[in-house]
Amino acid sequence: MSDTPSVLFVCLGNICRSPLAEAAFRAAAERAGLEVEVDSAGTGAWHLGDAPDPRAQAIARQHGLDISGYRARKVTRADYDRFDHMIALDEDNYETLHIYRPEGARAQVTMLLDHVPGREREPVADPYYGGPGGFESTWEDVSAGAAGLLQGMVART
Repeated sequence: MSDTPSVLFVCLGNICRSPLAEAAFRAAAERAGLEVEVDSAGTGAWHLGDAPDPRAQAIARQHGLDISGYRARKVTRADYDRFDHMIALDEDNYETLHIYRPEGARAQVTMLLDHVPGREREPVADPYYGGPGGFESTWEDVSAGAAGLLQGMVART
């Protein structure tokens, strides 16, 4: 088992929130000089192999990140032992991750905003059915969550 921390961000379709969270966390870890394994996945299979939503790609680009090469995938049973942390973006996905979590699995399952003091149990709103402004709000939330998660990891090292 590697000493490198590993994190999987999980939303429903893996084309909006979770790829943005992956990108925000990856960038924050890089700035902090922390080597991590980071990925994202969905609990649903609607978008398997698809690139992130163009609006998600646009908001990432506005923040200097390119997520165009990311591809949607579904959470697998193996992910529960591959990753130290499985981070759900909302309550429904949190519950789904717990339902399918194998007994004795390695991964700790939390919600992203659990890592932001005062925002525990809050969901990251799904911007899929809204306009571009929703993606900016999502970016703000995933950035705050990524910073809080990173801070907790650095404090434990």
